[in-house]
Amino acid sequence: MLIVQKYGGTSVGSVERIRAVARRCLATRRNGHDIVVIVSAMSGETNRLIELARQVSPEPNERELDVIAATGEQVSVGLMAMAIHAEGGHALSFLGHQVRILTDSAHARARIRAIDANAITGALGAGKIAVVAGFQGVDADGNITTLGRGGSDTSAVAVAAALKADVCEIYTDVDGVYTADPNVVPTARKIARISYEEMLELASLGAKVLQIRSVEFGMKFNVPIHVRSSFNDNEGTWVVPEETAMESVLVAGVTASRDEAKITLSGIPDRAGVQAQIFKPLAENGVNVDMIVQAASRDGHTDLTFTLARADLRRARDFIARHCQHLCPPERVSSEEDLSKVSVVGVGMRSHAGVALKTFQILAQENISVHLISTSEIKISCIIEAKYAELAVRALHDGFALGTTGAADSR
Repeated sequence: MLIVQKYGGTSVGSVERIRAVARRCLATRRNGHDIVVIVSAMSGETNRLIELARQVSPEPNERELDVIAATGEQVSVGLMAMAIHAEGGHALSFLGHQVRILTDSAHARARIRAIDANAITGALGAGKIAVVAGFQGVDADGNITTLGRGGSDTSAVAVAAALKADVCEIYTDVDGVYTADPNVVPTARKIARISYEEMLELASLGAKVLQIRSVEFGMKFNVPIHVRSSFNDNEGTWVVPEETAMESVLVAGVTASRDEAKITLSGIPDRAGVQAQIFKPLAENGVNVDMIVQAASRDGHTDLTFTLARADLRRARDFIARHCQHLCPPERVSSEEDLSKVSVVGVGMRSHAGVALKTFQILAQENISVHLISTSEIKISCIIEAKYAELAVRALHDGFALGTTGAADSR
């Protein structure tokens, strides 16, 4: 088999842990498999580098910030290759530009366009373990770019897709994907197999096990992803195409994203094109909007409410005040923060009725008011007050019996 293994910052957080990873890689190699290793910066290193940059400039240039941030992974690949050599193996380290992980030029949030895997296949052909820096790439002009937080996950799955690897193993400090955050719900259970679609929803709704784009790559190129712990040999969670058995499970997981906010524009003209005028300045300035709800028309006017990240609230209000006064004066623009989005996810919703009703009943029993609701084929999301987020997650987890034996493991 050709196996791509990715190790996060915690897994390579010390010299001893790097040595442990090296031994794990060599054990995989001794079992007859070709292996490519993707590593992140050592835990805390990226934050240290960014803070160093901010001490020099409160608003550092993003191109130069990428140059600085990428050095964390450069240290990791060098140390990992050395550790493999010290354990009696053979390895070659590669940075993003050496592999030629080609990205666009959106510094700090670049997207991968193509990967030239020739350097990696050459190393594998010579019997070596290829150690590749995650999180980084290079644009068409040769500038170093980074892929954003969690970008090493995306690097790993993208490299696995380029190599047509048999599996991409994501090693982390947890041993799989759980029905809820075990720190919030002690009865949360590990899921044996989960579909790409479910994992994509969970990742986008607050679950932090995998970066969203890594799941997108897996789904697009049909790369099996195995999420497992770097501290034991236990089977983890497989992220795979949807299987028939998955539909028998009503809900796969419950998650919450905190730091939500909402903005309401009251009494805007109810005519064609108004929504585009409101959201254009937000989109042009990188403000991501999530849920959008428009009230029924009354006397030619309507109310429009949308949610966004709390960190973007002030900027969004400024853009609306600057560009939308002719549609809605500032006194008719209101906002609220300290909100959370609680979601239940499962492909079983496609074939089972009553999930929405049960969700609302469970929240009502806890006297939790729902501000906004958003649904898709496989998810139901509710905006609630942030102080009730953990209570809601526990109540929904118990209400859908996700902690009972077999609920998650039946897959």
